[in-house]
Amino acid sequence: MVDVREVKDIDSLMSWRTEVIRTVFGVEADSDLLEANRQYYIHHVDDGTHYAVVASSDGIDCGCGGICLTEELPSPDNPTGKCAYLMNIYVRKEFRNHGVAHTIVSRLVDQAQEKGCGKIYLETTADGKPVYTSLGFCDMADMMKYYDKAN
Repeated sequence: MVDVREVKDIDSLMSWRTEVIRTVFGVEADSDLLEANRQYYIHHVDDGTHYAVVASSDGIDCGCGGICLTEELPSPDNPTGKCAYLMNIYVRKEFRNHGVAHTIVSRLVDQAQEKGCGKIYLETTADGKPVYTSLGFCDMADMMKYYDKAN
């Protein structure tokens, strides 16, 4: 069973950020890069605009993800203009293909919907492919149908 909890403290967030940088981008995060990330979150991320989670399985932290809440121009398919970007969906290699990413994405989508977001955008994976393909969906509409059924 996968449990998901919100991450609020900057040290936990930076710990996961370090692992994502090392594993996904294949570089060691030196102290300057980590400090730049820390300062960015402290000084440039407004309260309530980011939501980060960590997934655990059998008491072991196995993945993380986050959303950035923002606004765009209102449109017919998003009259409020509120939207969210799913970011940094990451699952440790040994926990992949066990539903962890789906659980993380589901929690983040729920949070975005609770905040009134009418659109949810996805980032790409490290190799440039859309996130939804790495989660096993053929397109974003297919992924959203899955989450619409779950809700």
